[in-house]
Amino acid sequence: MTDRAWRESIEAEGEHLIKKVEEAIAEGNVRKVSVAHDGRTIAEFPLTVGVVGAVFAPALAAIGAIAALVTDCKIVIERIPDKK
Repeated sequence: MTDRAWRESIEAEGEHLIKKVEEAIAEGNVRKVSVAHDGRTIAEFPLTVGVVGAVFAPALAAIGAIAALVTDCKIVIERIPDKK
């Protein structure tokens, strides 16, 4: 069995974008969140598995600020497979 990460892209606007990122983080298997614009990554936020709560607040605030300033941005969520 491999431990390969997989990626999921989210395209939404404003508050909906942040809610989708929060939902993904709440699932607990997110390794990294990236913000891309015109095919280029403009910000990356590595997330530590097992860390919850206020630790994610600065990353979410930054994602929201970037999304508000940059139109047509895409959020890419890198997930690690669940180990069962």
